[in-house]
Amino acid sequence: MTYCCGILVRDGLVMIADTRTNAGLDNVSTFRKLHIFSKPGDRIMAIASAGNLAISQSVLSTLTEGLEDPTTGEVETLMNAPTMFQAAQRIGRAIRAVHATEGPALRSEDVSFDVSFLFGGQIKGARMRLFMVYTAGNFIECTTDTPYLQIGEHKYGKPVLDRAMHYDVELYEALKTGLISMDSTMRSNLGVGLPIDVLVVRSDACDADLNHRIEAGEPYFHDLRSRWSAALRAAHQNIPRPPYKNEKEPKT
Repeated sequence: MTYCCGILVRDGLVMIADTRTNAGLDNVSTFRKLHIFSKPGDRIMAIASAGNLAISQSVLSTLTEGLEDPTTGEVETLMNAPTMFQAAQRIGRAIRAVHATEGPALRSEDVSFDVSFLFGGQIKGARMRLFMVYTAGNFIECTTDTPYLQIGEHKYGKPVLDRAMHYDVELYEALKTGLISMDSTMRSNLGVGLPIDVLVVRSDACDADLNHRIEAGEPYFHDLRSRWSAALRAAHQNIPRPPYKNEKEPKT
C-alpha cells in the first residue's frame, strides 16, 4: 500500500509520497515512489506512483527510454513533450504499452494490473498543471475548486485536505497540510510509512524549491505529529458535551 498526494495552489506545486511497499507482513521494503524529471529553467515534472511496484517501474522505464511515434518515428519522452497535457498522454501510452506486454502473463497468474500516477509540473511559458493518471491510461486534471489529488490509501488523509485546502493557501502552508494528511494516513494504516519524499515547486521557476526526504526521527516531522495529536485532543475537549438525554415515555 502507499499514499501520495499532490497539491496545486496559486504559488506552486507540492507533491508528497511515502516509500513503504509490502507483499505481506514479513516482506516490507522501501522504494522511492516520487520521481523527478527536470531541466532547470526549462521544465520540471514529477511522477508519484501507487499500485503494483513492478508495473510502475516498467512504466517509468518506458517513459525514460521513450516511446516511438508510429507516424513520425520520433522517440517521445517526458523531456521532449511540448506541453504538460501531451506529457500526460505519453504516460497513458506507456501504461497501455506495458499492459499489452505484461497483461496476459499477469492474468495467467491471477494478478491484477493495478497502477496509478500523480503527474505534475510546469514547462516554461505554460501554466503549472497536475494530473491523476488511471490504470487505463486516461486521466483527470486538478482544478482550482479542489486543488489536490491523491492516489493509494487516500481515505484517512482526505478529511484534512477537504477542510483546510484551497487554491489561495500559501505554498509552504500547503506543504504543512499535506504532511498532516500523510501523518493521519500513517496513524491509521501500517502499509504507509517513512521515509517520505517531498517536492515543492514555485510557479514559473521551472526548478525545485525543495526536494527533500523526511527520515524517521526528523525533528520537524516528529514535532508536527505531536502538535497535531495534541491539537485534536484539545479541540475535542473544548467542544461541549452533547445535550441529548434519553427521554422517558410520559406516564398515562
